[in-house]
Amino acid sequence: MRHADEQGRAAFAEPEDVHEPFAAPLAGPGRQARPRNGWPRPRRACIYNSTRSGVSASDVLLSGTTTAPLRKAAADGPLYLRVKAFVLDHIARGDWGEGDLVPSENQITRDLNVSRMTAHRALRELTAEGVLRRVQGIGTFVAEPKPQSELLEIRNIADEIAARGHVHTARVHLLRRERADRGVAAALERPVGSPVFHSILVHYEDGLAVQVEDRHVNPDFAPGYLDQDFTRTTPYTYLTALGPLDAAEHIIEAVRPDREARRLLTIGADEPCLLLTRRTWSNGLVVSRARLVHPGSRYRFGSRIEGPRGRATARPQP
Repeated sequence: MRHADEQGRAAFAEPEDVHEPFAAPLAGPGRQARPRNGWPRPRRACIYNSTRSGVSASDVLLSGTTTAPLRKAAADGPLYLRVKAFVLDHIARGDWGEGDLVPSENQITRDLNVSRMTAHRALRELTAEGVLRRVQGIGTFVAEPKPQSELLEIRNIADEIAARGHVHTARVHLLRRERADRGVAAALERPVGSPVFHSILVHYEDGLAVQVEDRHVNPDFAPGYLDQDFTRTTPYTYLTALGPLDAAEHIIEAVRPDREARRLLTIGADEPCLLLTRRTWSNGLVVSRARLVHPGSRYRFGSRIEGPRGRATARPQP
């Protein structure tokens, strides 16, 4: 079995797990060859991405984006990331739908000119991330995506607290310039090693910690971010004042708090938390990626829909 377009093969013709940038760009829609025989045929769209790239499968499922962030991460990483991006691109375009059999390690090794170890690692990680499902003695299939509820709007936490008649305060634990690692670079769609701004705040309602806000900001959008006093305003308020935020993606998960979250929120190790991961865009530019951790005993999310054409809003509640 061979690709009709040799360019798709050439892009993988690298030594196994080379840790230097790939010279050839990853073939994308309209350029990547379509296999002739033996590869699953198109069925229905099922969009995922890689948690290892800093963008989770559920992130892409909600946002409707493709696997461009992972392709950017693959360009600066080992060869197995390129194989992962190849598989994810086929899933994102609907070539391989939920329940479809994906190529075996032997097929990937032969058709993409990579080692068996590289193919095995790519499929193993995609399985661990919930993208694929392996059945012993049968093969590897596209997994069912996790069910998610749509979250349309998140209001500024300071406004929410004030609307309840309570007092909002914040404490800044970190505010500095950093170099983007692969995860942050993929989330902000910036080159690895490029400058980004990083802030960590704790928000309080009547003196009780209700949220840890861990945010990375694109300095191209907010060059004055580090000069702000976030005890007097919130990052959300500052960023929305700079320009229209015309797109956002939200992922909510139930998590156990790590040691730092427990310290900042003054909660125990067994306290369940809600993690909201949020990315925002302005005119096609990623503005920021925020990870917001809330103690389950102090916070919840709810929504209200008014009328047949009413607008759904999701808001935090005490």
